[in-house]
Amino acid sequence: MAKFRKVRIDFWMDPIVSEEMTPEDRYFYLYLLTNQRSTQIGIYQITKKQMAFDMGYSIESVHSLMERFITHHQLIRYNPETRELAIKNWGENNFDKAGKPMMDCIFSELKTVKDVSLIQYVSELIQRQEFRSLYESFFKNEEFICSKKVSEQDETASDLTPECEEIDDTLTNPHTIRGQEEDKDRDKDKDKDKQQEVPYPQMESNPNDDTLHNNQKLVDVKEIVEFWDNNGFGFSNVNGKQQLLAWLDDSIFLQPKAVILKAMNIACANNKRRLTYVAAILKNWENESLLSVEEIDSHVESQKPVQKHWQSKESFPRGRDIPSGFDLDITAGEDW
Repeated sequence: MAKFRKVRIDFWMDPIVSEEMTPEDRYFYLYLLTNQRSTQIGIYQITKKQMAFDMGYSIESVHSLMERFITHHQLIRYNPETRELAIKNWGENNFDKAGKPMMDCIFSELKTVKDVSLIQYVSELIQRQEFRSLYESFFKNEEFICSKKVSEQDETASDLTPECEEIDDTLTNPHTIRGQEEDKDRDKDKDKDKQQEVPYPQMESNPNDDTLHNNQKLVDVKEIVEFWDNNGFGFSNVNGKQQLLAWLDDSIFLQPKAVILKAMNIACANNKRRLTYVAAILKNWENESLLSVEEIDSHVESQKPVQKHWQSKESFPRGRDIPSGFDLDITAGEDW
């Protein structure tokens, strides 16, 4: 796979790009064309979570952009089961020079595609015949295999091979020696599973715990990223966001999301919207073993200086009291 991707200068002159796409659409489109998971064939495996992480967007934003590119612009297809994405006009912009290294690279990458319909989808706009023929050899061969399996099923009802799946010679006959060996392997795996179930019975009590944890973590990530973007920490500073989000998993805080948001609020109040400032606050709290927002607030309250208030005028210093039994003569000593 090449270490770079080509974007033609007439990308910006395309009517779809210049007239129909929003700035977010163009940013997303350039990401799809050039991200680190893209391949030489215009089909690659990627998750929506990875897209959101790379671009600094929320999962919801990526989902809406994907729907827009699939239904409105009609520039991509996505298989949610295999997590494979295909770019429709990839061949128009990337297949200009042929050669053995290029053809070998394309061939090796086409072999890894799980959803063969995506190969046909990309091949429709490939102009050069040598590249198009290479693409067609994959999905036409798949169609031949599927039709052959269908005809075999018509001839005999004992053939249990499912339609349109990859060639698997282990499913030819369940009574073959190879099939018997696989049955034995499955029995062994089941026995192992039963043995593993004994020391860890509590793992089956709630199979949705991992799902709930992951969903909560996505919510926490979304809140922190939105606070970062909306409060001037740097919308395009993806590296800073990644380092801050690492505190969700790598810190000892009991409420990591709430503590991170409190540190960011303090940074905003002091007009120091920088990752280093927020990280210094978090490290200081860890060193002080302040692991929750309540402990932090209690510590801050205890550090406030005690203010003294004068209760009355008697608190102010005054002159000496006149002894009792003494008659004050204000004219004494005066010689008129």
